[in-house]
Amino acid sequence: MLHLRLITPADRTDDVVRLIETTVGTTHLVVLAGAARNPAGDVVMCDVAREAGDELIDGLRGLGLDRTGSIAVENIDLSLSKRADKAEDEAPGEGADAVLWEHLADAVHEESTLTVTYVAFLAVATMLAACGVMLDNAILIVGAMAVGPEFGPLAGISTALVRKAPHLVWRSLWALLAGFAAAMVLTVGFSWLLDAFGLFEKSMVEAARPNTAFIWKPDWMSFVVAFLAGIAGTLSLTSAKSGALIGVAISVTTVPAAANAAVAFSYRDYSQTWGSTWQLLANLGGIVVAGTLTLLAQKSFWTWQRERAAARLP
Repeated sequence: MLHLRLITPADRTDDVVRLIETTVGTTHLVVLAGAARNPAGDVVMCDVAREAGDELIDGLRGLGLDRTGSIAVENIDLSLSKRADKAEDEAPGEGADAVLWEHLADAVHEESTLTVTYVAFLAVATMLAACGVMLDNAILIVGAMAVGPEFGPLAGISTALVRKAPHLVWRSLWALLAGFAAAMVLTVGFSWLLDAFGLFEKSMVEAARPNTAFIWKPDWMSFVVAFLAGIAGTLSLTSAKSGALIGVAISVTTVPAAANAAVAFSYRDYSQTWGSTWQLLANLGGIVVAGTLTLLAQKSFWTWQRERAAARLP
């Protein structure tokens, strides 16, 4: 269940209440006349089944409440109420499958912003991966994958394409490209520094490295794995069951590929640099394509669910 707390202008409260009462899956409606001070107006609260939440939020935005008042949405961890149970039964679909598009857009907007913290995380992850590829240590590679924050901008691109928001596409693309560029440049400097201290050397790049050689040898399986990871990652962002995202992070070789490209470039091994770059692009492309197709499928599925539920109403 979701809890909505609304501030409505006094002249729109009746419309808001009417919308809530006619939306399937809502309950626990409370109206506090004149309770709001900034902005001034009435406070309206209700609970809504997650699977009906997107429809209600769309309706509230259609009434202009996001401009003239306020819409706040919270998750309810526990609700002991027969009315709540009845509301969830009446709403179409299952809550775990529901997509809250406004919540998704807000989340990816924040995660796809080029900030100092984002670049720092990506740079540290790339440096960790550089240590992993030089030492041929799979544990360090996995750790670097988990630290990398690059899935946010990738999800932002997919969300923006589905919602037809070109400004978010460019914002996410800029965060992705500029972030990786900065991380790789810093990793080149990191490689030179460790080489100066005798911790890195060219022979480590030229070694067979059986545990990590796949990073600079891309093939179609690289794209397949990235595609599957993109599906899982997108589902984890849109679903109430979001614990799978860390598994997605350690299943694709975006950060390790960037790290190996940077290290190989620092030692003028351009063959590995190009191979790692193609690996990076294959992973990024696979995730974006999968994420976009997954969101389109979810959008179509929920449109069908709403139409079927509407057809059953008297």
